[in-house]
Amino acid sequence: MASGHEFEIHPVDGHVEVRLGGVLLAASDRAVALTETGLPTRYYLPREDVRNDLLQRTDHWTTCPLKGQASYWSVLADGRVYENLVWSYETPTPNAAGIAGFLCFYNEKVELTFNGHPHHGAAAPLH
Repeated sequence: MASGHEFEIHPVDGHVEVRLGGVLLAASDRAVALTETGLPTRYYLPREDVRNDLLQRTDHWTTCPLKGQASYWSVLADGRVYENLVWSYETPTPNAAGIAGFLCFYNEKVELTFNGHPHHGAAAPLH
């Protein structure tokens, strides 16, 4: 990883919704945004604000030197399975404790709205 690679976690001041094919997957007023050098802003939502009935845990996992090991879930929506669309750092590194147990969707693979407006990767207003 290149020197200077960093991330920050900020509370999001607003309402975040995640849809896939018109199916509401998550809605939260308690999301946090993770901004990371060279990557799009990612929105992590409390597990209680996500439709867990549509998630199926997978065997897939990845490791980030800055955040720790991520576990993945597929989404079952609209009669389809969307593989490894959601991830979570269940026990992240101490610097990433602000996202522990929160769930994150790939922005580019879902319809993500912030206060009712489509969000396409730029950072939302942060606290």
